[in-house]
Amino acid sequence: MSSILKSVVDSSQLIKRQLNGLVQCCVRSMHTPSKVTSVYEQGGPKVRGIELLRDPHMNKGTAFSLKERQILGIHGLLPPAVFSGAEQAHRILANFRRCTSDLDKFIYLSALQDRNEKLFYRVVSQNIEEMAPIIYTPTVGQACQKYGFIFRKPRGLYITINDIGHVFEILCNWPEQQVKAIVVTDGERILGLGDLGAFGMGIPVGKLSLYTAMGGIPPFQCLPVVLDVGTDNERLLEDPMYIGLRHKRVCGHQYDALIDEFMESVILRYGQNTLVQFEDFANHNAFRLLEKYRNRYLTFNDDIQGTASVAVAGLIAAMKITETRLSDHKFLFQGAGEASIGIADLLVMAMQAEGTGKEEAIAKIWMVDSKGLVTKNRALGGVTAHKAVYAKDHYDIQSLEEICEVLKPTAAIGAAAMKGAFTEKFLRTMAANNQNPIIFALSNPTSKAECTAEQAYKLTEGRCIFATGSPFDPVEVGGKVFFPGQGNNAYIFPGVALAAIVSGAHHITDAMFLKASQALAEMVTAAHLAEGRVYPPLGTINEVSVRLATKILCYTYETGLATHYPEPKDKEAFVRMHQYSPEYESFIPATYSWPGVTE
Repeated sequence: MSSILKSVVDSSQLIKRQLNGLVQCCVRSMHTPSKVTSVYEQGGPKVRGIELLRDPHMNKGTAFSLKERQILGIHGLLPPAVFSGAEQAHRILANFRRCTSDLDKFIYLSALQDRNEKLFYRVVSQNIEEMAPIIYTPTVGQACQKYGFIFRKPRGLYITINDIGHVFEILCNWPEQQVKAIVVTDGERILGLGDLGAFGMGIPVGKLSLYTAMGGIPPFQCLPVVLDVGTDNERLLEDPMYIGLRHKRVCGHQYDALIDEFMESVILRYGQNTLVQFEDFANHNAFRLLEKYRNRYLTFNDDIQGTASVAVAGLIAAMKITETRLSDHKFLFQGAGEASIGIADLLVMAMQAEGTGKEEAIAKIWMVDSKGLVTKNRALGGVTAHKAVYAKDHYDIQSLEEICEVLKPTAAIGAAAMKGAFTEKFLRTMAANNQNPIIFALSNPTSKAECTAEQAYKLTEGRCIFATGSPFDPVEVGGKVFFPGQGNNAYIFPGVALAAIVSGAHHITDAMFLKASQALAEMVTAAHLAEGRVYPPLGTINEVSVRLATKILCYTYETGLATHYPEPKDKEAFVRMHQYSPEYESFIPATYSWPGVTE
């Protein structure tokens, strides 16, 4: 009898929590999207004294004025000198540059983020070209590999396969109430590094840092999540510092049940307009989960759709150099995984927008996987449903170099993390067959790139149109300096996410990513192209994100995808109104007098 009673009590408590979540969601939905407000518009600081200095959202460190220190009970808890935010940033930057390795720089910035969020985003956003490779690719890959060793303070939520039936309760443990954007991974395919299990938390943390630094999405609206279902990486299972579940990956029905419960719980906790970005899931899950959820939730997969959008943007920009259309080219993909398929699918849409038929567009795309050219009746098999769309009636060829000689592609796109796949012979063949060969080595981190910028430019005599997934230094060929364009997804996902959030969209469509590609390509000027760039300089990324978000926002209202009404007249101003500012706010409350009352 007691066990039955306990079960009834437990059930009633869970129902109570779920009803509370529903009430919160209803309240939030009436105020979506939420305008960024000041400290005192939110009722003032909730803590004072030493606790204020321990709160990274509120802490200003030595930037607190004398009056603020006295009012907030922190006078004497800080050195007496008062520094401006600019002076603090100068000190941070000097110390950052003293670090002897990229991993040390990553750890230093993470510690700053843990103690002073505003200062972290000020430094990163003002020095984005220097900082982005540290807080995200390529350094984040190294950080994930050593995550157990460098782990200092938890960020985000860890939800395990053992938590089925309690996912909503775990979400309720997250202290922020206005979450608008979630990046989630199961850690099975971290960058080109493979299964890193719970060490993959570095990816959603880094990604959401870019959401704020590049897109202006407030950090309190962002939630990183790892779904820990185990790992098949034997090295991690034997690593005494591994922080995740120590067993093989759980798959099948139980895995799907966890993902389903997670998605349902997110909506229950934060509302239907909560963005969920899937990141670094293995191919066999990435495609099916995208298809399963894309029309039910506000969700996208950055490895498929974000990579596709930035790659297609670079190809559209390249057409300004070749003075041709996409439909005039033959594209060869090294790799036939989620990135390559995503790029190919969006490329077909882009060619259709030029007036080319779908089947004709598909015929212009050739793919190579680990077993060679993807053909319809390949003796070695391995042609899955997604690859089959692009399989050709052609005899089998396994060597990429031979495939290049036979097919004579005008554009080569690498996205399979096959280091050195674009060999000297391959690059020379591309140069021999084309005046301006298009070579996109998009795999990251840098250690997985198909070729270096130096190899691409020098072996094609400076004639190639080159882009890469990881940063490379400028290259000089024949007295001319080329600046390799980094096809970084960060050009796309912050703007897309920002537009989706402020518009109140319920879904993110492929057409939105094509709009983003076209808008990004429009920002590439003749001066950029002359330098070898097919993307705007990364230093302009904040403005790029605003312009992309504004374009997509217009599209959501034109197509009825937006739910926020009334429709804003000045959409760019509307976007900027919802962005986060890394500038410090005053903690001195505004005061006023009453008539006839003396102070």
